[in-house]
Formats: sequence, C-alpha cells, structure tokens
Amino acid sequence: MEKVLMKGNEAIAEAAILAGCRHYFGYPITPQTEVAAYMAKRMPKIGGVFLQAESEIAAINMVYGVAATGKRAMTSSSSPGIALKCEGISYLAGADLPALIVNVQRGGPGLGGIQPSQSDYFLCTRGPGHGDFHVLVLAPSSVQEMADLTLKGFELAEKYRMPAMLLADGTMGQMMEPVVLPEKLEAAPEAPEWATTGTQGKRKHNIANSLYLSPAELEQLNLERFRRYAEIEENECMWEEFMMDDAEYCVVSCGITARVSRNAILEARAKGIKVGMIRPITLWPFPKKPLLAAADLVKSFLVVELSMGQMREDVELATRCKKPVYGCTRVGGMIPSPEEVLEKLYEITK
Repeated sequence: MEKVLMKGNEAIAEAAILAGCRHYFGYPITPQTEVAAYMAKRMPKIGGVFLQAESEIAAINMVYGVAATGKRAMTSSSSPGIALKCEGISYLAGADLPALIVNVQRGGPGLGGIQPSQSDYFLCTRGPGHGDFHVLVLAPSSVQEMADLTLKGFELAEKYRMPAMLLADGTMGQMMEPVVLPEKLEAAPEAPEWATTGTQGKRKHNIANSLYLSPAELEQLNLERFRRYAEIEENECMWEEFMMDDAEYCVVSCGITARVSRNAILEARAKGIKVGMIRPITLWPFPKKPLLAAADLVKSFLVVELSMGQMREDVELATRCKKPVYGCTRVGGMIPSPEEVLEKLYEITK
C-alpha cells in the first residue's frame, strides 16, 4: 500500500476520519494544535462536524452528547487541557459511553512548557477523573502507530463501552514519518442498541446517565464495570518485545524514549551486554504478565521515561520487586540521548 509522509498529529486526524469519526470537538493547545487544524479543514468537506469549543470543559461534554447517540466522537488536547476534561471523562465512564480522547503531552506541572513529556502517565493510567474507573490508554511510538492506534482506540472503546485515550508525547505529535493509513470503513458502524437515537415507539427509552442515588444500584454498576476491566486486562493488553530471547537486562519504555532506548540497546549488544526491551503499547491495561515473566529471567530492569519515575512504579508492581528496577529519567521537555541510556546500562550491569 502507498505510504504518505505525515506529521503524527495529522496522521491521528486522518486515521480518525477513515475510521468513521465525523464529530470532533476541541480547543487549540500546543503541541497538538495540528489535530484540530487538520479537522477544521477536512470535516466540512466530508459532511462532518468540527467545532472549536469555548473551553476544554465544553469540548468533552460535546463529545459526551454525540457518544450517547452511538456515533464516533473525538477530542484532542495536551496536558493542561486534559486536566480540565477530567470531569467529563469521568461522566463518560460513568455512563458507559465510548469516545476517543487524544493527549499529546507537554511538560508540567502547571503551564510548564510546550516540549515533549510523559508526565501525564499517572493522570491517565489511574483513571483521569473522580471515582473508580479506567480508560484504555494506548501509547504509540511511531507515526504509523499514531494512525493504527487511533483506529484501535475507537474499536476497543466501542467493544467495552468506555473511553479510550491515545497518549503520545509531543515528539510523536510533531515528527514526520512515512505512514500507511488504515483502510476506510465501507460503512459507519450501526448505532448500538444502547444508543439514544429515538425510539420510534418500538422500544424503551435509552438514557445516558451517570447519576445513581441508590447505593446498591451504584455498587452493582461499578462491580459490573470492573468485571469488564478484568476481561480487558486478560484479552487486550498490548506490548512489543525487542531482543528479549537471551536478555540479562530489560529496558522498559514507550513513545519517543523507546526509540532512543532501541538505539542504546543495539550499541550495548555490540559491546557484549545482553539487553532487551519490553515496550508497553497499552499503558492501561499495563503488560504485567510479560514483565513478571521477565523478572524470573533477567538481573534487573531499567525504565527510561520522560517523567520522575511514574512508569517505574508500575514496573515495580508488575514484577513484584523480584528484581531491582532502575530509572533513567529526563523531564521538563528534555529527551535522553542513546548515550545517556547506554551510560545508565553500564552502571546497572557493573
């Protein structure tokens, strides 16, 4: 198939259109503004809806309204904007509504800076909002995956009736690479049976709601939701293994730092150090099983990330602290070089 040179943010937008999304609501913020700009150009030409909302809060609640009708809806933002959307994301989860939320992360806390970061990890993987819930979190490490995981996000969100988040760092959004775009849907997905599409006098009313005043009813809804989450953890976890067959040390990383780490691993291998990598593609559900299995084989782990050790905690939990877990971190928009990762590998292998 033909490859097209695209920026990561643009690949997300075009993939969403090819996936049948015709409703986009957003608000400009660097480094994801190209998603909104692309949608502003394309949506009117294909009979879709682009709306720059008056705020991030308004945008996510517009997504709620469209999601309730069973149609594919999407919003995108960057770290401070996602923080504002958290109430609406919780409402989507509480009403069991599918939607795709794109977060192209920037440095923080506060306004921080516009350079890449992975420091929204806790915010997104722990449930971005109040209450007991999860969102599916997909972490691309190439422009190709920006497109592929956009489609995957819509599909999984609809399959399990929950929000999905594409969690990329700013580098992924801004870099350009050749990409094979997903095939266009032959037809938009039919409205599911739970959608609020009007009854025509043929069925009971469907109500999109997250308010339950009966404690017993709310408890049962939460228990049912977590049964779905357990099914997702069992069946939908995604990861990639790189040179792990004979690895004595395991790097864990995602996004741009996984690409940096791959180069460092190749250099380490050339020097006789047996290093491999497990790259989480789903951050929730987190790939606990392969990491726990690796803990019986390797001497230690090195987590390379653009935060102060947020993913490192999940690696420690997944491996049950069977082996030491070290960190190689840069923050504030700084990205480690392959040489920095290699130097850290030298330290832990001495």
